[in-house]
Amino acid sequence: MQKIRVLLADDHTVVREGLKVLLEAEPDITVVGDAETGRQALRLARKLLPDVVVMDIAMPGLNGLEATRQIVREVPRTAVLVLSCYNDDEYVRQLTEAGAAGYLLKQTAAADLVKGVREAKRGNAFFSPAISRRLLEHCRAAFLRGVPAGNRADQLTSREAEVLQLIAEGKANKQIAAELCISIKTVEKHRQQLMNKLNLHEVASLTRYAVSRGIVECNSRLKL
Repeated sequence: MQKIRVLLADDHTVVREGLKVLLEAEPDITVVGDAETGRQALRLARKLLPDVVVMDIAMPGLNGLEATRQIVREVPRTAVLVLSCYNDDEYVRQLTEAGAAGYLLKQTAAADLVKGVREAKRGNAFFSPAISRRLLEHCRAAFLRGVPAGNRADQLTSREAEVLQLIAEGKANKQIAAELCISIKTVEKHRQQLMNKLNLHEVASLTRYAVSRGIVECNSRLKL
């Protein structure tokens, strides 16, 4: 029997270790790698070509949303299953639009995670029951109103979103350029473009926006 190959992405070591024990207790699942940042998850997905990536949202450097978007684009045979503590419709919408195969809450039962991994490998969508109910309700309501269920406002390119996250994490243009392997002039160009798109022209405003959209977590290091 060929096992389902899983890559874990979460910035908390204890969570990754717990998930590995849980998943490898199943006879048809094996964990082939783990990552503590979105950028590392992307790099490992390219290298290992896992069947499923179990992805957290809030990670430093490159968050789960952008990591998901890039993995879906660059490693299309790999399914991304989001596992997050955020029980929020906006996060679910953004991740499903980015191409995630499903969205599970960390409070979910272990059986749901195992089932989610198996369904993602089969090419099916899988959501925590509470999220499934809300998605169905939103779709019904949108249908009755005769309006689209989603809204793609404030769309940034993947590179602009990366620059936004790094700005919100307090990095200067020179540091951003080094991390993304681009020139400072290119960083400045992306910075100006995202400011124009969002109509936000101060670092504090960009940081608040990044926190509100789940791009970064609000913690003591962020100047709000």
